[in-house]
Amino acid sequence: MRYLRILVFLLIGVFMASCGDGEKSTYNLKISSEQNKIRTGGTVKVKVDTEGKQVDSIRYFYADQYLKTGLENKETEIELTFPLGRHEVMAEVYTDGKKEIGKKEIVLHADKKPVVYTYRVTNAYPHNIQAFTQGLEFYKDTLYESTGHYGLSSLRKVDYKSGEILKEIKLEREYFGEGLTVMNDKIYQLTWREGVGFVYDVHSFEKLQTFEYDESPEGWGLCNDGEVIYKSDGTNKIWLLDPETLEEISYIEPVTNNSLANQVNELEFINGKIYANTWQKEGVLIIDPKTGAVEGVIDFRGLKDKLDQPEKAEVFNGIAYHKETDKIYVTGKNWDKMFEVEIIEK
Repeated sequence: MRYLRILVFLLIGVFMASCGDGEKSTYNLKISSEQNKIRTGGTVKVKVDTEGKQVDSIRYFYADQYLKTGLENKETEIELTFPLGRHEVMAEVYTDGKKEIGKKEIVLHADKKPVVYTYRVTNAYPHNIQAFTQGLEFYKDTLYESTGHYGLSSLRKVDYKSGEILKEIKLEREYFGEGLTVMNDKIYQLTWREGVGFVYDVHSFEKLQTFEYDESPEGWGLCNDGEVIYKSDGTNKIWLLDPETLEEISYIEPVTNNSLANQVNELEFINGKIYANTWQKEGVLIIDPKTGAVEGVIDFRGLKDKLDQPEKAEVFNGIAYHKETDKIYVTGKNWDKMFEVEIIEK
């Protein structure tokens, strides 16, 4: 168990969180649990310290969802299921027709630890060492790539077996290119700190639309399931975007059984799951897109050593899934190779 925790920390970069005070509120809300971490499906005991005041009723909520009504100065047991991640437990205290509140922020974790996987390289292909890879995705047997750096950012169509750039457009110098995804013959590309993304025709690379971010501070990674676009922003959140308006309509928070993931970066949708690498880590999370539960972690350590020029390579970044062949490809920023890999349970 200790080995697993250390491995997950090394691969995905997590920050630990526990119960803590939310914004200042009238009453002190106390939460206790029989386990160190509060996990979905488990129960916690809540109690409001009413400071000797007589109250009419106390109503408990989690993530703005009503749970149950408790009694004055009595511990009330509540069950927490979803959503996972960092949210508030809130108590509405009614006295003489007036409502006051008590709050505490918690992190609700997944109920199972992630399965740990490793990899086997089955093929290696040339990759442009000048490409600061930000997004990588197959669409109808063709590989598309987004690259970064101010003045060097681009959108590319690539022959994945030879590494040849078949088509390319450069972004204007004020834009730092980030992740991309392709859906319904449209390419969606993010920029980093500029607060905008672009939509292109997949065939001509003609720019069709520019869109702005709503809630997220930055643009990092993109993927899609054919209906919804998922967007990372360098925090612990993955946003769900409306494919028509590109509005950030909701989000999930990737979480293991004992930690909340942070700096989620490049994304790929594979067989119903989101695969996400973490900034500056050699690991990929396998995430349930409905709940945010991290179901697996792939250990890609040692892959960088297989490059011809590892001393020139930056961090691991880039996951692409070829649906027709059911194969996964990975690379990194300024890597001279792209690897076809088989994922194996460790």
